[in-house]
Amino acid sequence: MKDAVVKYMRASAQPVLMVLGLGTFLAIMGPFGSDELGWPWVWVYWVGFITLGAGVGFSLGHVLPGWMPNAPEWSIYALVAAAVSLPVTFGVAFVNAGFALDFSAAELALTYFLVLFISSFATGVVYVVDKLTGPSHTAAAETDAPRAHPALLEKLPPRLQTATLWSMTAEDHYLRVRTDGGEALILMRLSDAVAACEALEGARTHRSWWVAREAVAEARKGDGRGVLILKDEIEAPVSRTYYSALRETGWF
Repeated sequence: MKDAVVKYMRASAQPVLMVLGLGTFLAIMGPFGSDELGWPWVWVYWVGFITLGAGVGFSLGHVLPGWMPNAPEWSIYALVAAAVSLPVTFGVAFVNAGFALDFSAAELALTYFLVLFISSFATGVVYVVDKLTGPSHTAAAETDAPRAHPALLEKLPPRLQTATLWSMTAEDHYLRVRTDGGEALILMRLSDAVAACEALEGARTHRSWWVAREAVAEARKGDGRGVLILKDEIEAPVSRTYYSALRETGWF
């Protein structure tokens, strides 16, 4: 549990610093006349809106790759920038109107255009950071470690492509991939994903589950079946079909 918390905090540090950095930069620049708010309110104003945009962007960044598995990576970022600008536009217009709905369609359109410019800049920064911290820029010591096949890794968000794979669960036509850095929902069959993880020490535990050996924190035996408690506190079921093989290889 402690290791999971530490890894989560490390994974969260980068986006938090980016939000604070972009918010501070915009507070100094003071677009939309926000500099009239004065400090620290102009900083609160921009950090708040960047946080809102980051929350929407984070959610879409996990969902869109599953909806558009064949779309170029840059197009996902472009769509995120456009979508993030919608709630931020209404928020900016609402606050600038004195917390009232006293704005016209023309004002909204102009505000959206300006917000989209800022959102595109922010998304571009995220894109560059993701590229710089992606698989091709990992430490040399990590390159020798067993890794999943690119057929799986390339479907994950860049920030998860170097994370340690913990488990995979089939959900209809999608696959939920959990790592020590977070999780993502991608469009892929479990059987194909398991084949892509051939180099990793892991096993099927159920017809809809695959678990990495190092992700297991506790194993509970049952009557011909069992449950694996993972480091992220997720409970992976072990069906009768796979229980015997896992018991023979020391999982229980």
